[in-house]
Amino acid sequence: MIARLDRFAPLAERYDGFVLDLWGVIHDGVNPYPGAVQTLAGLRRAGKRSVLLSNAPRRSHAAQTAMRTMGIPDDLYDGILTSGEAVHLAMRDRTDPWFARLGRHVFHIGPERDRNVFDTLDLDEVRTPEQAGFVLNTGPDDHRPGQTVEDFLPLLQRCRAARLPMICANPDLEVIRGGVRVICAGALAQAYAAMGGDVKSLGKPDPAIYRTVFDMLGIADRTRILAVGDALRTDIAGAAAVGIDATWVIGGIHAEELGAVNGTLPPEDVLDRAAAAQGLTPIAALPAFVW
Repeated sequence: MIARLDRFAPLAERYDGFVLDLWGVIHDGVNPYPGAVQTLAGLRRAGKRSVLLSNAPRRSHAAQTAMRTMGIPDDLYDGILTSGEAVHLAMRDRTDPWFARLGRHVFHIGPERDRNVFDTLDLDEVRTPEQAGFVLNTGPDDHRPGQTVEDFLPLLQRCRAARLPMICANPDLEVIRGGVRVICAGALAQAYAAMGGDVKSLGKPDPAIYRTVFDMLGIADRTRILAVGDALRTDIAGAAAVGIDATWVIGGIHAEELGAVNGTLPPEDVLDRAAAAQGLTPIAALPAFVW
C-alpha cells in the first residue's frame, strides 16, 4: 500500500539525496508550484543533496535560465540534467553505435527555442525531411496549446518515407503547462514508431540517464536516494529501473484522471490500482511538493 503523506519533510529525514522532477513537481513551465521553492530550501537547510532531472527537450543551462526567471535560484539544488542535454552530448560524442551511424544533415521538428540542443554542433540543418539523414524531435511548441499528434502526421509520414531515424529529446507524452495540457515529443515519437520508424529516446525512464545523476549526487548507497516525480510512466518507472525509492506527486500530470482536486489525495485504493496497473510501487504519495 502506498503511504499517504501531506508534506515532504518526513521523507527528507529518511534520505540523503534526491532526484527531483521539474515539470509537475517544481514548476508548471510558467510558475513554481506553491511551496516548491520553500521545499528546496528546506532540503538545503537540512544538508541534503538534490539533482533536478527533467525530460525537457533543451539544454540544461536553458532549463536553468528559465527557472531563474521563475524565481528559483541556482543555490537551492546541486545540479540539473535534462534529456535535451543528454541528446546534445550523444550527438556530439557519437560513442553510441546508433548515434555513430547518423549523418550530418538534421531535420528538426520543434520550436526555435529548442535549437540549442544542436545549434553548436557540427551539423547541417535542412529544411525538408527529403534532404535529411535523421530527424531530431524536440516536440510541438508547448507555448501553443491545442496541437495534436494528428497535426503532425503528414510531416511524420514524410520522415518515414525518407527512412529517417528519429531522435526523441523528450520521452514525455504530455505535460501540464500553466494549467493547460499539451503534447510532447514522446507522443510524436510514439506515432512514428507505430509507422515502423526507428526511434531513439533519451531521458526518463531509461536507466542510462541516471548514471550521470548519481555521479552528480555523489551518494554511493542507492538506498539513501529518493526520486520525486509526478508521472508514473517516466519518473516512477525510471526510479524502479535503477533500484531507488520513489515518491509520487499527485498534483501533476495524473491529477485529473485520479480525481485529485484542491490539493487532496484520492482514496488509497485509487492510488494503489493506478500504480499497480503499471507494475509500480512508489513508497509514498503527496498532493504536492510542500515541506
